[in-house]
Amino acid sequence: MIRGSHLLPYPVCSHPGAIRKLVPVPSDWTSGMLTLAHPSTPCPGAHSRLGCFSSRRRCISLAKSSVKMSSFEGSQDYADGDLQGSKQLYLGIDFGTSGARYVLIDKQGTIRSEIKRTYPQPLVGNTLNWASSWRETLFSLLEDIPVGLCRYIASISIDGTSATTLIIDSNTGELLCRPFLYNESLPDALPIVTSIAPENHTVCSGSSTLCKLVSWWNSNNSNKGSAVLMHQSDWLLWLLHGKFGISDYNNALKVGYNPETDSYPSWLLAQPFFYLLPSVKAPGSPIGCIKEDIRLRFGFPKGCVVCTGTTDSIAAFLAARATQPGRAVTSLGSTLAIKLLSTSRIEDARFGVYSHRLDDKWLVGGASNTGGAVLRQIFTNGQLEVLSSQIDPLVPSPLDYYPLPATGERFPVADPNMMPRSYHLAGCECCEMNLVLSSSGCIHAQRVKLNIYMAF
Repeated sequence: MIRGSHLLPYPVCSHPGAIRKLVPVPSDWTSGMLTLAHPSTPCPGAHSRLGCFSSRRRCISLAKSSVKMSSFEGSQDYADGDLQGSKQLYLGIDFGTSGARYVLIDKQGTIRSEIKRTYPQPLVGNTLNWASSWRETLFSLLEDIPVGLCRYIASISIDGTSATTLIIDSNTGELLCRPFLYNESLPDALPIVTSIAPENHTVCSGSSTLCKLVSWWNSNNSNKGSAVLMHQSDWLLWLLHGKFGISDYNNALKVGYNPETDSYPSWLLAQPFFYLLPSVKAPGSPIGCIKEDIRLRFGFPKGCVVCTGTTDSIAAFLAARATQPGRAVTSLGSTLAIKLLSTSRIEDARFGVYSHRLDDKWLVGGASNTGGAVLRQIFTNGQLEVLSSQIDPLVPSPLDYYPLPATGERFPVADPNMMPRSYHLAGCECCEMNLVLSSSGCIHAQRVKLNIYMAF
């Protein structure tokens, strides 16, 4: 039986013997991510070298997981500094679609501090300045960390939304264009991408990172020579370590990186924009020590290390501890993502299905544009709370409803022109909410069936 719990991923590096920790989020944080997974089992003893996630009352071991995390315990490059082994803390930050949050834990997995923030809404003209909002949120979260704890933080990592893309001038550090968001489709670039990539490759979707890169490349005639591509978590981590052009193989998948061969394919390297592509490391790998000005500003120790991140839905999968092939995790936030653990790598851009590497197995899945953002458009928080107690979840909707926040869908069909199917039921908000939820459930059932059919 599948059980739900409020979980949010926080990849935290430099734990002795384990590069990442993942911690559950209190269920009262309603703006977070809801992860549905099989229940975990208590840790019988010491932490596994493969990692753990924990709450205030229990520790969950990943000892049976086949996930291999790199470790740099004892590395001479990062051994010097003010860190005291018994007091080391580990900081993980999650950047989602509507807000961000940090969790600070110790070696035993005990949560020492946690804070959440919604994104501010700075405008440039009538356009939201997302980069400014993310930067402000990151440094606000760092300011929120109790001063007495900062000096014990051994390492930091950040996860972010998949395919959120930034183009940066490596000479100045300034953005060369506005960020391309995770669900943004660039159909103008799709014919070019499909002409150079293998048939039905992951990048053959208008919302892929490669389509965003190609669209930018074709619409700009200057400032190309010093440009570099960064994903959201890459850029946020760069603000802390200061080194351009470093990513992880989870984020790099949608720009065309092949996690099976651990390299960029020849068809991609043959393109004129190949030099914008970042170097790629495994998630959770050390990049370098935190910048000195950042260290002094917030009081981090000299040995504090910044590590590569991952995507938000992959971190959610790890946090849910689904370790056996056939287990799936559904993450419900502004959008709805599903990941299913499989022994087979599956990719088919027609359905929005792709596979992330997880050691010797694969996370097969996709992300739909339906989700919590649709509810936000229709109902206030107060209405959601009241109406949730009134609806009957056992009564299905008789209407053909497909709730989307805007035109375009990614999974279980990749169609940038797909229109939402909605009906306003005047005078019956309870019925309308039930319609949205039951229709979303039906759509999700289609996704699960598609994933199982393709993965096994």
